Amino acid sequence: MNEFVEEGRALFVQIAEQLEASVLDGSLAEGERAPSTNELAAFHRINPATAAKGLNLLADRGILVKRRGLGMFVAPGAQAVLTAQRRQQFAAHYLDPILVEARTVGLSVETIIEMLRSRA
Repeated sequence: MNEFVEEGRALFVQIAEQLEASVLDGSLAEGERAPSTNELAAFHRINPATAAKGLNLLADRGILVKRRGLGMFVAPGAQAVLTAQRRQQFAAHYLDPILVEARTVGLSVETIIEMLRSRA
């Protein structure tokens, strides 16, 4: 079985997330050519159609741009877009539940900030 497979997660989504991580950490810079469908398929030992679906997912979101005959490239501003999206996801996934629980147990925002600072 392919080691790349994460239980319950579509392979094309994993491909897209891996490329997103590379854009975020700068190892895949804006304007740089992204790995091709065939390169991804060979590296991960997956069907090229699956790799293409992951690349197309990022192209549909404006993270990658297609250049006819040349491949896919990281779009200008892609890193900033991904960073903003991740920050929103962070707030929704972590901060919103903290605030709900804080209200339940009677903690103020100021107390939460103090708690965070004491652990930083």
